[in-house]
Amino acid sequence: MNNRQLTMSQVMLPHQANVAGNVHGGEIMKFMDTTAGAVAIRYSKSNCVTARVDELEFHLPIFVGALVTCTATVVYVGRTSMEVFVNVEVEDLESASGPQKALSAYFTMVAMGRNGKPQNVPPYEPVTEDEIREHDAAQVRIADRQAKKKKK
Repeated sequence: MNNRQLTMSQVMLPHQANVAGNVHGGEIMKFMDTTAGAVAIRYSKSNCVTARVDELEFHLPIFVGALVTCTATVVYVGRTSMEVFVNVEVEDLESASGPQKALSAYFTMVAMGRNGKPQNVPPYEPVTEDEIREHDAAQVRIADRQAKKKKK
């Protein structure tokens, strides 16, 4: 079992949309956060909270009745935090077009102990070329964020 990846799907319902049938962006963000949290909890075996979400850019509208699938993958592990890549695909179930990429983002999740303080996360070593590429890219993103923080 790959404890670093998790996929969740749901059909979008009318209460998640505006009067024109477009699903609210916040509904999709919440679903992404839930998926990122679930994989982080499974990986770390502890409660996790969201510390950061990078830029979200919607590539496609999502309508009522569409099947939305979020795939979350732990791509980098620090001492108490994990970076989780979440990819969102949308599929019109009444057509033969198949799933299409709707958006993606990186979530930073922090493992929390029962005492309410961050706790250590099991280490992760990438093995495949894709894992190594994602891990290296995460290191660059983290270094960039730290550099920006120091400038403030």
